Parts: sequence; C-alpha cells; structure tokens
Amino acid sequence: MAGGERRVNAARASAGARVAARQQGSGRGRRLLALLAAALGLAGGIALVNLVWAPADPAQSSADLAGGGTPLADPPSRPITVLLIGSDADRLGAASNGAAPAGPANSDALLLARIRPDGSLRLLNLPSDLAVQLPGGKELQSLGSLYRQGGAALTGSAVAALLGLESGQPERFVVLPRGAMRELVDGLGGVELNPETALRSFDKTQNFRVDIQAGLQDFSGRQVEQMVRFKEPSLGEQGRRIRQQTVLEALLQQLSRPDQWPKLPELLTRLTPQVETNLSKGEALSLLSAAIQKPEAIRFDQLPLSPPTKPNQPLRQLQASAPLPLWPRE
Repeated sequence: MAGGERRVNAARASAGARVAARQQGSGRGRRLLALLAAALGLAGGIALVNLVWAPADPAQSSADLAGGGTPLADPPSRPITVLLIGSDADRLGAASNGAAPAGPANSDALLLARIRPDGSLRLLNLPSDLAVQLPGGKELQSLGSLYRQGGAALTGSAVAALLGLESGQPERFVVLPRGAMRELVDGLGGVELNPETALRSFDKTQNFRVDIQAGLQDFSGRQVEQMVRFKEPSLGEQGRRIRQQTVLEALLQQLSRPDQWPKLPELLTRLTPQVETNLSKGEALSLLSAAIQKPEAIRFDQLPLSPPTKPNQPLRQLQASAPLPLWPRE
C-alpha cells in the first residue's frame, strides 16, 4: 500500500524498547510499560527489516485457491505480523484530528494481524484504552495516545513490549486515517452489515452524527465510519471493539469474492497516498492473496484484561499473572 516503502529515520530508530517488570499495587496486579525508545524512534525493526519476499507482479496469478486462482500475488514464504493503526484524523498530516479532544491524531483502533502462507489468519483487537506508562512519566496513559507522541514507531514498540513479541515484531505496519477507510469501503462497492439495533447519537464537540438503522443493509464508507465510531455509554470502548470486529469480518468477506480481485491492485494504488506504511504494493497484494483464502476460518483473539476496579474506569489493564508472550498463543 505504499508508493515505495516509507521508512522512519534510521537515526531515530537506534534505541530499543523494553518491558518493565510487572508490579503489584493497591491490591491488584498492574503491568506497566517502560519504553527506552526515542519518542519518534522505530524500535524492534518495524520499518528497517529485510523483505521476506520479492515484490510480486500483480499480473501474475498465484497458486490456485478454493474455487480458482487470484490475480494478486504469491503468498509470503512465512508468517507475517502486521500492525494496523486506525487514526482518528481524516487524513495523514491533518492539523487536527477532528475528534474530541481536538489535537494531533490518536490511534482509536489498533489491530494485529498474523498472516500465514496457507491462508490462516489470526487477528488481535488491541484496546486503545489499555494503560501504559512511559519512562519518566508520572501518570498512566492510554495505548492509543502514543501515536500522537511517536507515531507508528512508538506505538509498535509499545505493543511489542506489552505482548512480549519476538524481536523485530511486528514487521509491517499500516496507518489508516478515516478518509482512507471510507475510500476502501466505497472502492469495494460497500459492505453488507446487519446491526441488531439502531445506532443514533450526535456529538456537538465533533459535529459528528450517527444515524444507522437496524437490519441487513449495504453500508457505504461514511456509514461504516459511523458504526465504528459510535460509542454507547453502557459498553464504551468495548462496544466499539465489537463493532470494529464485525466490520472487519464483513470487509474480509467482501475481499474474498472473486469479482473483487481485479479491483484490488487499482484500489491499492488509489489508497497509496492516503496511508502510511512500510509495505510495498507487491507485499500488500501478497498478504491479501493469503488472507482471503479462508475468510470463514478467521480467528479473533482477546487479551486477558483485569476487571475494572471502579465504574467508568478510563484505562484498562492487562492481567499481571498472564504469562508472556500474550500473543500469538497456539
């Protein structure tokens, strides 16, 4: 999805990230994150990694999949982990995120994807309200807020440290602003979703309205944006994560349709200037080719979170007793 790989300045990538020891406090387990990375550094080799496969020729068909071959690319030679960062800004480099509170972009959706050559796909929805603590910081902050401080570099380092990922993981990342998400959905001709209840709200601070009817229907890009941004008081961020998972399943089902395959190379070209990534177009096509082999066999994983200790607790915490690595666990 990139017009040539974008790489974070190597000088900024010289420092690594480490996990702080687990701590116990106030009668409950707490895992705090200590990152010894430069604020804009890229730790663990997110961007500065060797290609695991040569850029594929989009015109060359890959091996036959169920029901026929895809006109995309050969799958990667080994499992690849990709960090997807959903930005709450409408586009890259926007002066304001258009959200509340206003300011630089945050990551309001975080997802890890593990794609295997045989088409096995595992997905981990990371809570943007997960508690982390930077070195020298006096207060806990949300995982989603790290993007405004250090972009994909700091976010990826934090995710790797929190989960206990192997060195160099995640290997690839994609930053998807809201405008690019709408373009993706509309480029596929929409997606079919079936909300169980109507979703309605109006946020004056963001001048953002949600008005979605219940029942099976085709969603445009703007309607999908409304669905993933909607947050009801009773479920909060957990409800948003559930809807994000529902939308992702619908998108993968749409991508797996053979009539969509000829559109994908051109759609990726249109998305190129709208996203930030260290994936080449050939790599993106390769991963898509693998990911759409078995859309019915997607596995969604969940992190072991500690129960909230008080009503309306703003930050969630990982269970201190959960052994590392937290993901992927077979």
